Formats: sequence, structure tokens, C-alpha cells
Amino acid sequence: MTTISIGAVCERFPEFRLALVSTRDLTIRSGRSAELERMIEEAQAACRAEWRGVELSAIPGVAAWRAAYRGFGIKKTSYRSSVERLIKRVLAGGELPRVNNLVDLYNCVSLTSCLCLGADDLDKISGDLAFRFARPGDTFVDMSAEQGEDPNDPPKDGEVVYADSRHVLCRRWNWRQDARTVVTPATERAVLTVQSNGFGEVESAAQTLIQMIATECGGRSSLVILDRLTPTREFERPLARTRKCT
Repeated sequence: MTTISIGAVCERFPEFRLALVSTRDLTIRSGRSAELERMIEEAQAACRAEWRGVELSAIPGVAAWRAAYRGFGIKKTSYRSSVERLIKRVLAGGELPRVNNLVDLYNCVSLTSCLCLGADDLDKISGDLAFRFARPGDTFVDMSAEQGEDPNDPPKDGEVVYADSRHVLCRRWNWRQDARTVVTPATERAVLTVQSNGFGEVESAAQTLIQMIATECGGRSSLVILDRLTPTREFERPLARTRKCT
């Protein structure tokens, strides 16, 4: 069993809620099925229909995360939550990124729920997981570093991070992911997070996520919910699929 904790941040952010989905027996493909393509197109169209012409700051899911970011000292507009970046991209006429079917489907759920979602390869994670404040010695390798940016840029003091026992998995709560645990077509086990901070229902989004994973990636999943009243839970770390000798 592995432990996931949000207790370190709950005193300052009592509305933080987390759904954690651990899944196994995944078949991850670089492309999308026709059904996933249709669902993503519908999600993008619905986002544009609902929010076109609306200031980003007036979208409840965006506003909730902006307030949370200010709560740990983030004021720059260049540092925005993952869901805000997806919504902004779609409203500007772009499409959700094409990465692989697991990443693409959780981005679809993020867009429709206005919640922040993320995923990591469970076989690349070490020890227990926690949303906590950054510590001296934390390391981070930015998977999305742009030209001129240092990918080895450690978290700043007081920053909320998502981490395992070895290094930071995501900086600024849900801003950018570490390159060492990304989900790829070689991933067979993954751990996904659905995050809210004063807006949105993580339970409903997580159930949609689990259904889509089963349909698109063939995986089997388990779910735990955390909040300020239950800030620590154990979740099953499923065994890796047995590989046949050839």
C-alpha cells in the first residue's frame, strides 16, 4: 500500500479536495480512438459556447485556482493552473494537446469539469505521495521548459508542490509536471489526480475519468477521496502486468 496526503496544505487551504485514481493494465496509444476524438471535439465546442467572451477571471474554476495561487504567493500571470491554460487555449481557437490517449482523455475531463487533472507513471514513483510545501533540496526537471528557461529549476520556498519521497512531481500545485514520471505508451500503471479548491465535484469527474480509462485504455482503477477531514489515505499500488516470455 502507498499513502497519499494533503494534510500539510489543508490548514491554509481548507477547501482543497483531491480524488486519486490508481490504475493498472493500461494500454496507452499515441493516437485517439474515433470516440475519444468525438468527445474531445464536443468538449471543446461546449467550452467555447459557454465561456466565449467571458473574462477568464470570471470562470469559477479558474477564479478558484487563481485565489489558491495567490494564497502561496503566486501573482505572475505566467504562472497559471493547468485547467486555466487548457481553457485559454481552447477559447483562443486552439485544440487540446495531442499526447497519447490517456493524457488526452484526462485533459478532456479537465476541460469539461473545470478541474485540474494530472497523471504520473506509477512505476517511476518512489514511496508515498503528498501535496505539501516545498522544502530545501527538492528537485524538479521541467518537462515543458521553453527556450531560455532552465529545466532544472527547483521550487521556491513556500510553494505548494506535489511530490513523492524522492522529488517533486508537479510545481506550483498543478502548473508544470516533472519530466521523470510522465505517462508514455510504455506506461502500464498510473496514478491520476483530480483537484478542486473551492469549486467543482472531484467525485463526479473521477468517475467519468475511470469510465473513460476503462473504455479507451483498458485499465482497471481504484479511487480514494481526500479533504481536510480525511487528509491522508492509503491506496493500493497494483501489481504490474505479468509479461509473457517470447
